[in-house]
Amino acid sequence: MKATLFCASILCVFMTSCSYFTSSENLVRSSYNATDMLLRSVKTSDVSARHPILVTSLVDINNLSKSSTFGRMVSEQISSRLVQQGYKVKELKMRTDSVFVQETKGEFLLSRALQNISVQHNAHVVVVGTYAKASKEAVYVNVKLVRAQDGVILSAYDYRVNINAKMKSMIMSK
Repeated sequence: MKATLFCASILCVFMTSCSYFTSSENLVRSSYNATDMLLRSVKTSDVSARHPILVTSLVDINNLSKSSTFGRMVSEQISSRLVQQGYKVKELKMRTDSVFVQETKGEFLLSRALQNISVQHNAHVVVVGTYAKASKEAVYVNVKLVRAQDGVILSAYDYRVNINAKMKSMIMSK
């Protein structure tokens, strides 16, 4: 009886710790999956590995001029996945005329400059996105692949990420 209780206790502790790690790794998996879905549903003529892709920080849907650690981290993961898939990604942390970079806040695309991006960066597409904290346990994310020349959405993907306490603090950060 004591051995069974001990084994059950160890199993509960193990499952709880796995849940913590799964939730943290879930963000990377979700970001990679979202990137794969964006690429899968876009025409190859619209996205070329020869031309750089710009990835901006995901922003809070309730305040489009605000991001968070969560929004910046998801954009970093999307950038990583694009590079892994063989695409060129332009690093936006370096100041440019068409992108507003604000320390600790992220990279924001100025809509009035969208048409100039393809010329200045030789980029045909931009990844943009929003997130919304839906509850204590979840955040909804929307990412889009937008043609820089005319702002036409080429591909979009929505998903939900389960969050833990550590990720909640990422969403609340500035």
